Amino acid sequence: MNNPLVSVIIPVFNCEQYLAAAIESVLGQTYQPVEIIVVNDGSTDRSGEVAQSFASAISYAAIAHGGGAQALNHGIGLCRGEYLAFLDADDLWVEDKLTWQMQALSSNPQLEAVFGQIEQFISPEIDAATTNLVITQRVSPAYHKDTLLIKRASFERIGMFDAQCKLTDFIEWYLRAVEQELVSLMLPQILAQRRLHQTNTTLNQRQYRVEYARVLKASLDRRRKLGKVTSEKLA
Repeated sequence: MNNPLVSVIIPVFNCEQYLAAAIESVLGQTYQPVEIIVVNDGSTDRSGEVAQSFASAISYAAIAHGGGAQALNHGIGLCRGEYLAFLDADDLWVEDKLTWQMQALSSNPQLEAVFGQIEQFISPEIDAATTNLVITQRVSPAYHKDTLLIKRASFERIGMFDAQCKLTDFIEWYLRAVEQELVSLMLPQILAQRRLHQTNTTLNQRQYRVEYARVLKASLDRRRKLGKVTSEKLA
């Protein structure tokens, strides 16, 4: 096949229960070739063993715990692909995700990145009758790293993830992408499934709101300097 290589980075921190399913959802993609790089961000559970059980089907790296952005950046440094994609260790891709996205990119050379819809689901092992998890919108358009496929050159133009952001690394990156006028498309198809469970980082840590306010202010400050402040709302 002459298809360009897509590199998929999966950062993992203490996610042994869900990691195998995430990896399998990438291995099952109808688009090939794909390389999978799992970066173990200092997990203290069996996440490393789960990843290494896939043997040569993936590339594996273990680093000291420093947060998701650091793990993502480490994985990007190891990848060989012309295109980059990302998946949280507790989430899933639908099997045609990369096929649909590569079709969109090949049909429009001006496009740099493609996003799509995300579907939220409560993890099956959770008793729906007793959980406090609520799905307010099952399917929605998502500017989220799970749904992103981007040309590597375009990603490098925007820059790496900010390692100071522990919970808002992708939001901070996407704000910079908007500022630098990344040419992207939102597909109507569901590309990824976001798993809701009791240990979701952003569901359990109020630090998310503090970080979000900080990165939003930084973006607004940069736009003011460039005279680009508008009334648009960033999701």
